Amino acid sequence: MGRHGRRHPFGRGGHGFFGRGAGGDFPGARRLSSQDLQLVILALLAENPAHGYELIKTIEERSDGFYTPSPGVIYPALTYLEEVGHASVAQDGGRKLYSVTEQGKAHLAGNRTTADAILQALSRIGRRMEEVREAFAGVSDLDADASDELQRARHGLKRALRSKHGCDATEARRIAGILDRAVAEIVGS
Repeated sequence: MGRHGRRHPFGRGGHGFFGRGAGGDFPGARRLSSQDLQLVILALLAENPAHGYELIKTIEERSDGFYTPSPGVIYPALTYLEEVGHASVAQDGGRKLYSVTEQGKAHLAGNRTTADAILQALSRIGRRMEEVREAFAGVSDLDADASDELQRARHGLKRALRSKHGCDATEARRIAGILDRAVAEIVGS
């Protein structure tokens, strides 16, 4: 059941990608709720009409590769948006070209703050993930044991942080202090 006592039109609903109500923007899973995905699609269609595959690629690019919705998620969302009158479809060769309708623009306008917040969070998380990838790109595999130890430590840190997801503010500050000390020791400050 949805926030307003109605069933979600497809897929799981709930708090979605950003765990609204949980206080963070780092998800336990790389997934948008159906409503969040619909808003993202409408926002992108308001910029330019697009094919489903183009929407998948645009979302992937905006999140620096962090989130790539599958065709099994995008196409049902597009079908739903068409059924409720928020999107229209035109044949473009052998493919469907989706555009936002006036009704879709009105719905997006009423939810613009949420749509923009989702797009900004996708971008922010993607940038963070890219920074992590860049930080570990210089690690040499010439010493396999050192590389394995670093990999083991990275995975241990990820597990530890995941186990503290949703902790209270005091615990979050304690963890931030530990990470700050580790950073200072790594860079030699």
